[in-house]
Amino acid sequence: MSTHSESTSRQIGTFVKTGAPQIVEILGGAGLHFAVIDAEHAPFDRSTLDVMIIAARSVNLPLFVRIPDMSASAIQSALDLGASGLLVPHVDSVEQAQTLVARTRFIDGERGFSSSPRFAGYGAMGMKKAVAAGNGVAIMCQIESREGCAAAQGIANVDGVSGLFVGRADLALSFGLTDARAPEVIEATMEVLDIARRADKTPGIALGDVSECGEFAKMGAAWFVIGSDQSLLRKGALALMA
Repeated sequence: MSTHSESTSRQIGTFVKTGAPQIVEILGGAGLHFAVIDAEHAPFDRSTLDVMIIAARSVNLPLFVRIPDMSASAIQSALDLGASGLLVPHVDSVEQAQTLVARTRFIDGERGFSSSPRFAGYGAMGMKKAVAAGNGVAIMCQIESREGCAAAQGIANVDGVSGLFVGRADLALSFGLTDARAPEVIEATMEVLDIARRADKTPGIALGDVSECGEFAKMGAAWFVIGSDQSLLRKGALALMA
């Protein structure tokens, strides 16, 4: 198992779980590299997502959406609204990754085209430019099961997959464990990050605290989603009370 030293191109972001556009504005103003709307585990409807993406664009903050599932409607909704990319949970096979990419692409894919949404400049971009922009969207596949780990090399090799993102909590549960730091989970994490790096894809991971960055950077991670708006608020409040 190969590892590499901490990367100067480390990307730091956080999950956003609260449907308030001001949170996105604050995170952008704080200099984060990106943020991820957590539409898998938090209550975001299409209208709220729309406003969050407007806020992100106002502060030039790349905003990914962790979609709730791989349905064509969930994918198209997030991309039409102008998301910078998708973080897709539970990608467990090469076939799922291929279907996922097809649903994000107009050419050689299944995505329906309209020039009217935000991603296409409300019609201002023209079809050729809009199709090129849509086909270049970033797709991060979450590897968070035994099956996903076994298929990680094939998933990384799928054209259109931008990176692999380790979800250690669900990965631990897949091993029948409740400890994201169990040796089996750490070993699998290292393997997936190494596969991504060797395939020249982005190696990503979710962490609870920034203090863990150095450790996982040494394992090969470069795209970090650290905590959430909620955990940042909680830590700030606890620090006040301390």
